[in-house]
Amino acid sequence: MQVAIDLNKSEVEIYEECFVILEHLIISSDKIISNLSNYIALMKQAFSKISWIGFYIRENDKLFLGPFQGKTACTEILIGNGVCGTSAHIRETIIVNNVNEFAGHIACDSSSKSEIVIPIIINEQVWGVLDIDSSAIGSFSTMDKNYLEKQIELLTKKLNLDEFVLQ
Repeated sequence: MQVAIDLNKSEVEIYEECFVILEHLIISSDKIISNLSNYIALMKQAFSKISWIGFYIRENDKLFLGPFQGKTACTEILIGNGVCGTSAHIRETIIVNNVNEFAGHIACDSSSKSEIVIPIIINEQVWGVLDIDSSAIGSFSTMDKNYLEKQIELLTKKLNLDEFVLQ
């Protein structure tokens, strides 16, 4: 599926357009890894403010790197450590306007300045997180949070992610 997004639209309009695209791009009968990879590609294509985007998938007390786009990344994060591990631990979305002010931030990429992490909860368990970085300070807001959480909800409904949990 070829996707063209009008980058001249407002962020709200781009998020709305992405949601419509996702309803057709995410195909339940496709491999989960393929769907997650296409989601990441769509979001990286849609938002120039995104310098890195990817999934970390939980296995026991750690998060392991999943599909992503951007510079090479940390492959393993302990639950409770860094922004990703903290989000998984408290089961809440975290917006960090300046990563240098987040105690315990894990700097996989020194150009990262702000971050948003959305936990993915399936059957009352943390499946993983969606991690998004920007090379600009203050790139993410509650508007991003609301749309990204809505997208994750769509992904979890369309995909049987609980079958993709790493034990």
